[in-house]
Amino acid sequence: MEGLILHLRSLGFTEMEAKIVVSLSEQGAMTGYEVAKKLGVSRSNVYAALQRLVDQGLILHQDGEPSYYAALQPEELTRILASRLESSLRYVKHHMPATEVDETSFYSVEGERAVNETIKRALHEAKREIIVDVWPEEAAVLREELELAEARGVKVLWSIVDADAEGRKLIRMQAGTDESRIQSESRHFAFVIDRKETLIGARGEGLATKALLTEHDAVTNLVLGRFVQDIVLYELEQEMGLDLRRTFGERFEHVIHKYFD
Repeated sequence: MEGLILHLRSLGFTEMEAKIVVSLSEQGAMTGYEVAKKLGVSRSNVYAALQRLVDQGLILHQDGEPSYYAALQPEELTRILASRLESSLRYVKHHMPATEVDETSFYSVEGERAVNETIKRALHEAKREIIVDVWPEEAAVLREELELAEARGVKVLWSIVDADAEGRKLIRMQAGTDESRIQSESRHFAFVIDRKETLIGARGEGLATKALLTEHDAVTNLVLGRFVQDIVLYELEQEMGLDLRRTFGERFEHVIHKYFD
């Protein structure tokens, strides 16, 4: 019941209204007195909520002595809710004042849900290209969203840390270092949408999920530059295979350790 109540409240029901709808669906037709007794609340509050639901067409009312109230079938209830939600969304879309986007601004996004919704929104709005630089965990979660983008003609390029080459994926060469160990505390991710909007951030076990959203050219170019390096290294590894590691592996490691401990 708790899950249903939570989702009904997100659709505009009060907690009392949500509990009533769920109870009627579980129990069948009931009088207002029976609903109040089942929920353990005052009859006056229940009758007020029942009347609101009846007025909105969200439950059925059989007049009589006593009156009975019944739930709609789930298909009918969700159809009504979907129709109202779509109508409200259309109204907001056409009447909400649009502000001019400041392409030099940086916006902070915090929290797992907010970051996930921002990522999905950006992927959904992509028109030409999506560049993805993520860990396997994020790749698995976003696969469906990215496949939908490809289905509508958007070019998708991947770079996945510590994954085997598969299809179009671009895999970083680790140059003799253990990248999993270096970044074990957090998983960084980056997205570039249509070479314009960039979202970078990090998440991990026990860490707050945070991201930065911007259209600033400096950030976009930095992320694209990192991705181009991945592409070059990937192509070199595909072309030269083990010869590349045998010839340059130790040298790569030396250069890395020269600048990073």
